Amino acid sequence: MDVKKLLALVAVAGGVLFVVRRSKSAKAQDDLWREATAPAAGANNVKKA
Repeated sequence: MDVKKLLALVAVAGGVLFVVRRSKSAKAQDDLWREATAPAAGANNVKKA
């Protein structure tokens, strides 16, 4: 009985780590995409006084 509980705990912990890792990876990918597609500084962002 204890072995089953331990295996279930390990499975849940593995699932949580997998989800957290995917979430961080997706956020990093989004940040890179946002930076790559952002307009160049000074091109169209110049404010007229």
